[in-house]
Parts: sequence; C-alpha cells; structure tokens
Amino acid sequence: MDTQKSVKLFTLTTCSHCKAAKEFIKELGVRYECTDVDLLQGEERQQTISEIRKINQRLSFPTIVIGDTVIVGNNPDEIRKALGLP
Repeated sequence: MDTQKSVKLFTLTTCSHCKAAKEFIKELGVRYECTDVDLLQGEERQQTISEIRKINQRLSFPTIVIGDTVIVGNNPDEIRKALGLP
C-alpha cells in the first residue's frame, strides 16, 4: 500500500454510509483524517462546505479523498483501488 497517500473523510455523524466507510478504512489499518461536517459551526463549517463543493458539487456524504482521488459514497472497491490494495 502507498502509505504516502493522505486519506481524508468528510462525513456526517448521522450517516450510516459514512459510519460504514470509516469502519472499512479502519479495518484496512489505514490512518485517516475525518471531519464530521455536521459538528462544525460558523466560519469553519462554511469553509469546509466550500472545500467539499470544489470536489463534490452535490455535497453528498461520505466524500473521501485519497491522494488525488475523490470517492463519493461508501465504495469499498474504489477505496481499495485508490489505496493500491488488491
């Protein structure tokens, strides 16, 4: 696995797909940064939403960024591929 790739998740605490994606990535033993967008407030929330809209116009969750790859939704096959895993 290319451990140099950064893994960032944008999620909602109430989203079952987001929870499943977090759990899947955790099971792979991959370090990741996670932002629960619904827990943010004020300017931080607005900045984060703007950042997500640049890569995912629909602003749907989870939005997963692995290196330069953006994955929208919980898609284990795409996650594995982006991480360079079989």
